[in-house]
Amino acid sequence: MIFLLYLLVIFLLFAVHSAFVIYAMGPMLLLQPTRRREEWYARLTRLLHPSDAGLPQEDLQILTRDGLKLDCWLIQQPRAARGTMLYLHGVGDCKIDGVRMAQFLFRHGYNVFLYDSRQHGQSEGSFCTYGFYEKYDVSSVIDYLESRKDLRLGPIGIFGTSMGGAVAIQTAAIDRRISAIVAQASFTELRKVFVDYQKRITRIPWHFIRNVAIGRSQKMANFKARFVSPLEDVKRLHCPILFIHGTEDVNIKPEYSRALHASAHEPKKLLLIHGAQHNDVWDVGGKVYEQALEDFFLKYVNRKSLRSLLKKVK
Repeated sequence: MIFLLYLLVIFLLFAVHSAFVIYAMGPMLLLQPTRRREEWYARLTRLLHPSDAGLPQEDLQILTRDGLKLDCWLIQQPRAARGTMLYLHGVGDCKIDGVRMAQFLFRHGYNVFLYDSRQHGQSEGSFCTYGFYEKYDVSSVIDYLESRKDLRLGPIGIFGTSMGGAVAIQTAAIDRRISAIVAQASFTELRKVFVDYQKRITRIPWHFIRNVAIGRSQKMANFKARFVSPLEDVKRLHCPILFIHGTEDVNIKPEYSRALHASAHEPKKLLLIHGAQHNDVWDVGGKVYEQALEDFFLKYVNRKSLRSLLKKVK
């Protein structure tokens, strides 16, 4: 009996400590993820800039609607592009993470635009809101691209990974200029994925701890977490969407992409890469992954395909 009481005391002390950690540190972990910069990526790859991949690189900054500067790269085709792809990175990452994908997209005839999301990389911003404000930043990017008289944009598509996939879905729900989306390893709801994150840190699944931490986060960053819900937004989309997820992803569960796919309208496709985790989907998927992307972009983010569709509509 005494031993059981001892274990109970230990558990309660651990629970109180964990609850305090989530209460005190949760908002900062949520709103201010560590910024990965060039030095971090240099340990993993030599492709730190588009020019390292032999791509024509233009450095620029654009302003968000609330006045933040976003650090960007534009990679423009020398001739008429099939279309223009935006690359949206995951939480903690920056545009450097997309150089490899930009090389792939450029090789297949697309303009590519990469940028550091607010509170990431070299961009300004104090808080990350996982799409609440970021979706409007994507629209600002498209506004800028449309203002460039030297660009022949064609159809505009988005490749978003992790948080970037969630932001892509949220953006397409409010911006009809987006022709197609690839959402790789996206989450369904911010509140739900934060519980997953909480469990990994503290091993405690109690929702009230999450509610307290998110409540403090909402006040600090002036946003509503319940509105960060790709699962609800995907129901309002009518653009083609390709969902990709690794079956062994422990950061963001593959069941989330299954749920998003089930709620989405046609045309849609779900590609599960067996054995892949959160960050190695391309490496594990190999040619199957690349072919799926190539086929999807060729069909839905392609100037010629768009012309054919418009002729059929007429």
